[in-house]
Amino acid sequence: MGRKGAAMKERIRSAMARIVASAESRPQLSAVEAAPRPQKKEIIEILRLFQEVVYPGYFGDTILYRDNLRDHLGDVLFRIHLRLSTEVEKALEASEGKPAARRHAREVVTELFERLPEVADRVAEDVQAAYDGDPAAQGFDELILAYPGVKAIFTYRIAHELHRMGVRLIPRVMTEFAHNETGVDIHPGATIGRSFFIDHGTGVVIGETTTIGDRVKIYQGVTLGALSFPKNEHGELIRGVKRHPTVEDDVVIYAGATILGGSTVIGRGSVIGGSVWLTTSVPAFTRVTLAGEQLRFEPRTPPARGRGPDAPA
Repeated sequence: MGRKGAAMKERIRSAMARIVASAESRPQLSAVEAAPRPQKKEIIEILRLFQEVVYPGYFGDTILYRDNLRDHLGDVLFRIHLRLSTEVEKALEASEGKPAARRHAREVVTELFERLPEVADRVAEDVQAAYDGDPAAQGFDELILAYPGVKAIFTYRIAHELHRMGVRLIPRVMTEFAHNETGVDIHPGATIGRSFFIDHGTGVVIGETTTIGDRVKIYQGVTLGALSFPKNEHGELIRGVKRHPTVEDDVVIYAGATILGGSTVIGRGSVIGGSVWLTTSVPAFTRVTLAGEQLRFEPRTPPARGRGPDAPA
């Protein structure tokens, strides 16, 4: 080896030594000698297994018949319980200690299983709302296999239940995975009612303390966000306060609208036009549109019984 080759090897060794020596000097980046963390890859695989259970026959390699449905789903659920309990235990261990975290993790996953039939009911209503709300949808196959909004909401429904039970990191990994795949960013702490539909999906943001009622439909590029971030006397962010808006039943929010603030309420049956920026509440049955640079608020006739929330008034 020539002098240039030897010099290059020495530079590499020196760089490696500096990298290793400084690895523990950045507490924001290091988990050395810490309790095991939940594994992102494993959480994503568990989500895929949940798809097999909630959408039997649509996902996975097994062709399902009535004769093998019970055995197959039982096997998948057994694997989910085992693998998710392990990941939840890791998420809880730092705060609870290993024995307590193990017991608590099994209880959390068992309770999730107890809630799963209701979660699947909500997902079925979401899929139906997507079919009812989009004339381009040719059937449930297309919605389940191809629609980003449907995938994002499914993931949120699972993650939200874990979040409700005090598991924090795993639900965030789940919804950020869906965000990466669909362009829809739903915090698992948000509260979302029944028959929710996101059309197109890309660029939608729904913040942690958002509350959404039943039969709400939103389009791409909608932000339900925070108006400001309150701080305490030490200049630190105050966490856990209501920062994001409330959207009541039967509201439609069109593309590019931005609605901000924890005290902002969009009243029942209202329609928010595209590109509208709102930081104040809207009365029930109001149509808000953008006319030039001014917002226009117009009363809207409540839809007749049986008509959808975006039926023309």
